[in-house]
Amino acid sequence: MNKIQTKRPYILCVFVFLLCSIARFIEYYLIRTDETVIAENVFHKLFGIFVLLIALRMTNLSLSDIGFKTDRFQHIVKGLLLGLICFALSYSLEMGILFLQGKHSTLDFYASGFSLQGDVIQQRTIRAVLLCLVFNVVNVVMEEGIFRGFNLRVTEGVSSFAKANLFTAFLFGIWHWVMPLRSFTDGESSLTNLLIMGIGYVILAGIMSIKWGLLYKMSGCLWIGLGDHLFNNVIATNLVHVVTENEADSMQIVRIMVAQLLSFLVVLGVYRIRRKEKIVIEGGHIC
Repeated sequence: MNKIQTKRPYILCVFVFLLCSIARFIEYYLIRTDETVIAENVFHKLFGIFVLLIALRMTNLSLSDIGFKTDRFQHIVKGLLLGLICFALSYSLEMGILFLQGKHSTLDFYASGFSLQGDVIQQRTIRAVLLCLVFNVVNVVMEEGIFRGFNLRVTEGVSSFAKANLFTAFLFGIWHWVMPLRSFTDGESSLTNLLIMGIGYVILAGIMSIKWGLLYKMSGCLWIGLGDHLFNNVIATNLVHVVTENEADSMQIVRIMVAQLLSFLVVLGVYRIRRKEKIVIEGGHIC
């Protein structure tokens, strides 16, 4: 494994974060690619991958060093299964709540998009689904590469894993503030809603980041967390929808929160068990 060439890893991580955040704000506020036929703010994610490659070169690291190990790619299946099981339970809970409210709900499959006039539409073509998949692959590669892979790798030598993971979770939470902030500045939501949604995004994204950081620590690669992240973004957020007679995805945030909290507890439990086993083995009680 390559030796890291940086004396101030936390400052470097913040600098990378700020560069990517500037590009994110430019696209969300000026370009607004998600309000076009592309239906996704993808350009700042491509920029983020470029920044990541530059940062790796500066620190003498490779993609393999930060967790993109080609010989462990098969572990992505574990992440996809984790997402599948937890979201199957949360979808069931969501539909059960709607049933108790007297609403008949079904699952529908389509990609959410925008018309040229900015109206939300349902895109059911193969092209729309493939674009959704490709854009989200770019998304998770960039976010996992920077927030889990790079950040945790360069900070591991100067602090504990717990501190580095919390630091990364904080940045990842702030990263998601742009969405409720744009809704507020566009006049679509109130200041109260901005604060509630903003805090909610920080907490939820932070929990997800901690979980994916734990998976990275246990597996030594990014693939499990990347698979779970991809399932969350592609299936639960963009393609599989709960619809009733008059609305769609009215409880989507509940669905995502339940699934993510459940998977977080599962991963945290496994991490603690493995950590205790490691302590016992290193203490000489098991041989």
